[in-house]
Amino acid sequence: MISIRNVSKNYGQINALKNFSAVINKGEITGILGPNGAGKTTLLKIITCYMYPTEGNVIFDEYDIWSNSLKIREMIGYLPENAPLYSDLTVVDYLKFVADIRNIPKTAVMDRIRAVSDLCDIRSVAYKRIDALSKGYRQRVGLAQALIHDPEILILDEPTSGLDPNQILEIRDLIMRLGKEKTILFSSHILQEVQAVCDRAIIINRGEIVADGSPDSMSDSIANHREIILTVRSSADIGAGLRSVYSVKDVKTAAAAVPGEFSYSIFTDKDSDVRDRVFDICVENGAKIIEMRLEKDSLEKVFRELTF
Repeated sequence: MISIRNVSKNYGQINALKNFSAVINKGEITGILGPNGAGKTTLLKIITCYMYPTEGNVIFDEYDIWSNSLKIREMIGYLPENAPLYSDLTVVDYLKFVADIRNIPKTAVMDRIRAVSDLCDIRSVAYKRIDALSKGYRQRVGLAQALIHDPEILILDEPTSGLDPNQILEIRDLIMRLGKEKTILFSSHILQEVQAVCDRAIIINRGEIVADGSPDSMSDSIANHREIILTVRSSADIGAGLRSVYSVKDVKTAAAAVPGEFSYSIFTDKDSDVRDRVFDICVENGAKIIEMRLEKDSLEKVFRELTF
């Protein structure tokens, strides 16, 4: 468990983090979201003991960053935004170098290299120079160095930055596999990535937490209405009947996808569920329901509302 307690970081007159507190639970995949300059990288650098906060503390179980930074670094695998790779080395030589820094016994080094190579799918480039690799493979090698000592906690700063859509999916799948056995904390401004991968998202803006929870719960917490999407096959528009339902605030009719179909966006009070009454109106008017579902605000909309 990582306990971040009242952490602040100042760069001169600039407050990068302001009294930041959060608890990262064991086994969670937690995404740190925020616009550029929000304080994401500063937070991760403090957690990894790369720098100290101006005020506050970070505690890993019983170890804190002020007294036990070396022990904490042993527990962490860290991939910064720009992976620390030596381009003139082959992948194997680079991983041997990192293994030596991590004090892995020489008898176990090749076993660990094989293990992380399989996990990150880099065996096919093991004897290539790093400067000959694609951006996607270099990112995989960066992940392999973060995993070489089998850390309990994996911290990733913008792990898919600069990757193409296929490479993003590959790294995303890898993070999800690793999340089954490790605590993962990563920063990103790619909202779809956080929504697809994370158990929890923390949105920060100007160094402060503005939202904390599962991506779905965030949508529910800021919404001031509930939206039902309804598509029916009918001989006539049933919008007037839908508007007559108690607690319906508005009904918008969308362009029909095919002749004889009508699509509606039905807006109600946040705490109202009128789907049973909508069903009754469809039956009363001889309209056949093609689709009826609750529409949730996207994480993108939540992000914009909280950080704009």
